[in-house]
Amino acid sequence: MSRGHVAPDRVFAFVVGIESYAAGSGWDLPGPARDALRFRDWLLARGVPDRHIQLHLAPLPGTAPEVPFRPADHDALRRAFVDDIPGRGDEVLWVWWGGHGVLGADENLALYTADATVTDRRAIDAESALIRLRSDVTPALGRQMWVVDACRTFDEHHHFPQSLSPERFATGARVADHEQTLMFAAGRGQRAGNDPQRRLGLFSDIVLGELRDDLLPDPVPLFEAVQTRMDALRAAGITSQQPCLRLESPGYAAHIPAHPPSGDARAAGLGEPPVARLISALMAYPLMKDRDERQALVNELPSAAVARMPRHAMPRTDVIGIVRALRSRPDGLWRLHEAVTLIDDDPTLAARLRDAIENFLAEPGPGP
Repeated sequence: MSRGHVAPDRVFAFVVGIESYAAGSGWDLPGPARDALRFRDWLLARGVPDRHIQLHLAPLPGTAPEVPFRPADHDALRRAFVDDIPGRGDEVLWVWWGGHGVLGADENLALYTADATVTDRRAIDAESALIRLRSDVTPALGRQMWVVDACRTFDEHHHFPQSLSPERFATGARVADHEQTLMFAAGRGQRAGNDPQRRLGLFSDIVLGELRDDLLPDPVPLFEAVQTRMDALRAAGITSQQPCLRLESPGYAAHIPAHPPSGDARAAGLGEPPVARLISALMAYPLMKDRDERQALVNELPSAAVARMPRHAMPRTDVIGIVRALRSRPDGLWRLHEAVTLIDDDPTLAARLRDAIENFLAEPGPGP
């Protein structure tokens, strides 16, 4: 798919990074705001004027950047899709979105806004936004590139007390000459991983690493490069997500799905329920088979959490008891990760355990 040269002053970017939600600290997601700022830096370094970058952030408390940004609540983001973006006269649109998401019963991706709560899950319907931006409501911006780093887990798996009801955007007459490229961080039903220690999304970090100087890169080679690096992370047990690509252009349409799970991924337990996957990741450590080494592990854990914890002679039952004792504490499972990796510093097992903890903590929460 040949793209041709694009002048920097003909590019407009809508950049969103949401780390903090009205639902509370249980929804905190370190990384999207920092990723959004890194993408902004990439645009600026290639000559895109700062006034052509509309930045919406909801950073975690105490991490607000020095650069000015707009809010990331539902009203502000809805206004962008209703008024700000369609009215632009530029040639190219970049949409960069990082935050929590969920796949609704209608198979549309709902992207939570910063004012979402458990009982009022305010969200932007990504499919509805795409339809609006490829209609005659948006006469310019004929070439659109979307990168969405958000979960696409099934809404019903999270057991929220009320149903999801994102708003549909009004649209105009359909046109055939708009080109849209959409890169999802995760496949259907999957979560998108992030690294809270480094404060970045795994997918976003890889995309940023693969972007070069072309302001509108050929999507297929870019996606293939991203997919190759994600395959390596899955093989190492670091993540289970499988990105996918959707292309719509005059006379051409394609959906490049995620690679099927490899034997290594299946062996790593990536299809297991979250709690079973966590136990499997712990049991992969040889130390868990030895009673004395498990005791050494327990000695490294917070005494208040394990003082009354029942112990068992059977290794797996004992490990389940350790997880049960720690999972209700805010940092309990991360303290367990710290203690395990202190005794056994195998990097592959550590990455697998980290991803299993993130996966466990994501259920039944909003996403990553």
